[in-house]
Amino acid sequence: MRRTRWAAAWRAMAIPILVLVLDVVVVLTSGSHGNRALFPLGWTLMIVSAVALAWRQSHPVAVLAVTSVTGMLYYPLGFPDSPIALAFVIALFTVARDKGRWPAIGAALVLAATFSVLTSLDLDGSGDQKSVESQVQTAVGVAAILLLAIVLGEVARGRVRHVEQAEQRAALAEATRESEAMRRAMEERLRIARDLHDVVAHQISLINVQANAALHTRSADGAFEALEAIRTASKDALREVRTVLGVLRQVDQDDPVQPSPSLARLPELISRTEATGLPVRTTVEVPAEPLPAAVEMAAYRIVQEALTNAVRHASASSAEVDVRCIGNQLVVTVADDGEKPVDPDALRDGNGLLGMAERAAAVGGELTAGPHPDGGFRVEARLPVTSEKNGLR
Repeated sequence: MRRTRWAAAWRAMAIPILVLVLDVVVVLTSGSHGNRALFPLGWTLMIVSAVALAWRQSHPVAVLAVTSVTGMLYYPLGFPDSPIALAFVIALFTVARDKGRWPAIGAALVLAATFSVLTSLDLDGSGDQKSVESQVQTAVGVAAILLLAIVLGEVARGRVRHVEQAEQRAALAEATRESEAMRRAMEERLRIARDLHDVVAHQISLINVQANAALHTRSADGAFEALEAIRTASKDALREVRTVLGVLRQVDQDDPVQPSPSLARLPELISRTEATGLPVRTTVEVPAEPLPAAVEMAAYRIVQEALTNAVRHASASSAEVDVRCIGNQLVVTVADDGEKPVDPDALRDGNGLLGMAERAAAVGGELTAGPHPDGGFRVEARLPVTSEKNGLR
């Protein structure tokens, strides 16, 4: 930290020291004695002009004023030739770079005019009266030097602005990448949460129903069948949870991981549901060619969640699943004849309907769900099968 402060202080003082050294060397080696002795005012003006440059970064306008005053006093008073003008040229460059061209141009015009007027006066007491031509030449020479400082300052300003814009673009790009990564991570978390909810809710509901049946049966065969169904459902649940989490490993050599959920696995899903005692009438009319994988998975999960709700909440005696393609849409309908009244708060606060709606929206579709006028509950999803979002054109 201390080394950094020393480096910054050295950089701030480097130019003032170099300008002062250059002033002293030129004055002592030029052989020009001028009309006035350097001590004390001449040396004071040179030192003040050079030292003021140490604050050119933080107070460019004030430094320009100080160096201009010292320069306009030094030359007309007849001191020996010195490059003291270099100080206000550097200050003018800094103003053009940090404040813009117009403040620098205004200051340059004032400097040129004031310097021309002061040099026309007999401030050094020599009695020489300079001609108009000489004054014009002096003004033009000073203006050319000041114009060069302004041009160089504007070039430096453009470079600084370019670097700042490049840094802003880089920061924006980095922020965009981070935002996109966060968005994708959030979407992935939501997808995993939906999958886990669908898998766990469905399988645990089946296990719960079968366990209740085993507890209340008086038949050993019935209890055995219920326990076998529980075993199968729990094993399927473990398998699907591992798939959702991406841990795609085999449970054992003879029982490989099941494929991703699709319409081809609907019979298996219906069979597990019917094992709980809920008959399900099924109609599936889809083209022979495969549908987009995302659409098939969404359709499967919607049917799974709808049947889970029918088993857990509806007290239904039967359910109906209808899956068919109508135009360029896959229409999925799940209805039950449950007699249990629908709780509006449960519909609003639960994750099941929300998850189904999110799955439909994820593939560009829509979902409606609610009590059927004739009784029971009905879920209908319309999933497009020809949109670019689903991988087709």
